[in-house]
Amino acid sequence: MSNRRGATGRGGGGRPRDPQIDHAVLTAALEVLDEAGYAGLSLEEVARRAGTSRPAIYRRWSGRAPLALAAIASRLDVPSPPDTGCTLCDLGESFNVFLAAYRTIRPDVLSSLYAECAPDAHLRARYLETVVEPSRRAVGSTLDRAVARGDLRPGTDREQLLDIVGSLVHYRALFGPRHLTDAEAERAIEVLLRGAAVDYAALVAHSEALEQEHRGAADAQHVHLESGRPASR
Repeated sequence: MSNRRGATGRGGGGRPRDPQIDHAVLTAALEVLDEAGYAGLSLEEVARRAGTSRPAIYRRWSGRAPLALAAIASRLDVPSPPDTGCTLCDLGESFNVFLAAYRTIRPDVLSSLYAECAPDAHLRARYLETVVEPSRRAVGSTLDRAVARGDLRPGTDREQLLDIVGSLVHYRALFGPRHLTDAEAERAIEVLLRGAAVDYAALVAHSEALEQEHRGAADAQHVHLESGRPASR
C-alpha cells in the first residue's frame, strides 16, 4: 500500500507489515462507514470486525481520520480512463467510471470527514488527494487527449475545466442530499464541451457514428449466431 493512502511499509517496531491485517482493517472500516457513517466509525469496532487490536491499527494509521481516508482511497482506486479516439465518449466514460466508485461512499461520510480534516493542514491535503484528485485525474488525461486531437479550443484552461468537473461532484456530496446522477453528469459534460469544443456538433456526430457502428457489428454477430443454430424440430 502506498504512502499516499496513509500507510507505511513497516510497523513501529521495524517488523514487516502483514498485508492481510491491512486489508482486513480497511474492509472493516468501509463496512462501518457504509453502515454507521463517519460518526459511527470507532477503532474499537473496526478492530473487532477485522479480528485485530487497536494497537495494531495505530501502528498503521495514527487515528480515525487517517484510517477513513485510507479506506476511502482503496475504494476510489478506479481504472484508467479509456482512449477510443472519441472525445465525447471518453469524457463521459472517464467521468462515469469515477462516479460509480464515488457513489459507493455516503455523502455524509465525506462531509463529516472533511469537517474533521479541514483544520489540520496535513489531513486537509490528504483529504484533497484522496477524495478530490481521483476525479481530476480520471478526466484530466481525457482532456489532454482532446487537446492533442484539436477537439478543444486553443487556449482552453485545462485546470479550470477540471475545477468545474470536480466542483460538480464534490459540492453535491458535501452539501447536497445525494450524489450526482448519470443524467446530471451527462448534462454537465454537454454544457462543458459546448463551451470548450471547437465543434461540439462534430463531436456528437462522431459519437453517434461510433455507436451506430458498434450496434451494427453487434447485430451482424447476432445474425451470424442465429444462422449457425440448428433448426428446431
